[in-house]
Amino acid sequence: MDRERVVITGIGMVTPIGIGTRTTWEALLAGKSGAGPITLFDASAFRCRIAAEVKAWDATRFVDKKKLKEMDRFTEFACGAARMAIEDSGLVLAEHERDEAGCFIGVGLGGLATLERTKVTVMEKGPTKVSPYSIPGIIANLAAGQVSMAHGLRGPSYCTTSACSSGAHALGEAAEWIRRGRVQVMVAGGAEATVTPVGIGGFEAMFALSRRNDAPEQASRPFDKGRDGFLCGEGSAILILEALGRARARGAKIYAEITGYGASSDANHLTQPAPGGEGAQRAMKMALRDAAVATDQIDYINAHGTSTPVGDVAETQAIKGVFGAHATDRSLWVSSTKSMMGHLLGAAGAVESAIVALAIAEGRIPPTINLTDPDPECDLDYVPLEARERHVRHALNNSFGFGGTNCSLVLSRFEG
Repeated sequence: MDRERVVITGIGMVTPIGIGTRTTWEALLAGKSGAGPITLFDASAFRCRIAAEVKAWDATRFVDKKKLKEMDRFTEFACGAARMAIEDSGLVLAEHERDEAGCFIGVGLGGLATLERTKVTVMEKGPTKVSPYSIPGIIANLAAGQVSMAHGLRGPSYCTTSACSSGAHALGEAAEWIRRGRVQVMVAGGAEATVTPVGIGGFEAMFALSRRNDAPEQASRPFDKGRDGFLCGEGSAILILEALGRARARGAKIYAEITGYGASSDANHLTQPAPGGEGAQRAMKMALRDAAVATDQIDYINAHGTSTPVGDVAETQAIKGVFGAHATDRSLWVSSTKSMMGHLLGAAGAVESAIVALAIAEGRIPPTINLTDPDPECDLDYVPLEARERHVRHALNNSFGFGGTNCSLVLSRFEG
């Protein structure tokens, strides 16, 4: 049976470098960093006191003020990105179509800020003072739930939680529902807001975070010899996925097509990648097979590229293992936009897939900033420091997470 083709017709983004897709995209191409001192809580006692926060966030632009008591910050971000994506797409659903329109939003950790506030309330004021909105604020699936309620999406609604692959898995699974002909439209992506004492403290305890407190804009430096850990980011990206026939019938603009989806498990270690990025290689190969795209047809990879000493080397090895000479002769361009917006954890795969779609649509590749002294073990073309122009036929987005979870997506130029 022929599969439905899946196209991206709308993008909404809330990131540390901009509220809105165009603002974020222009900042990426200009190589701007969203890093700075933590302002969301007093981080003076922490070893890491920097993060990539969403600036000047006003949720009332996107959500009725009365609804905000139900939401944690990550859900606010998702609602904002979803509203912008739907507006960008021009999506209008007839009543009979709502049963075939769903919402998958990947979230890694959920409402940490709400959880932390609720614990303080219990300890200081007692359990009778806990808000009835505490659990709806904490649980990860309420990003998808609130977006579904806001826009009348009555198809499947759930959250993928797979650490830093969550947003990419959400997009892959959403595309699969459309491919199988079970839905026509999916509002899908990722959201995260973990710049909290527990979030920063937990990653800090694992020695996962950069401690360049005096130079936050230089802290995230994927593939650079001086990298010392990742930078926590926050935000959301939501994409509108449609069956090609529906998108064509309404004359929708199309950013790109989702042609391949691969997922694997390292089954190796709690936090460390498998030797040689073996699990990542299997995810990339699976995505390429699914897309029926040869390795030498991939023009660009948006790397997982977190700026950790072990992870960046493993991903480089994995890319070499899959792409061979196409990568080592520098025909394949690779960049990590985490160098500018930090690591958005559960939202990362969605934000970076949106970036890949924009790169395909506009023929421009965002750079890896702060890559001034390349690690000898990271010897691919990582588009250092400045954006470049390129006609992109096919591109790959990588998202890997703790527990050894891997996800790769192939996005392609829509050729009709």
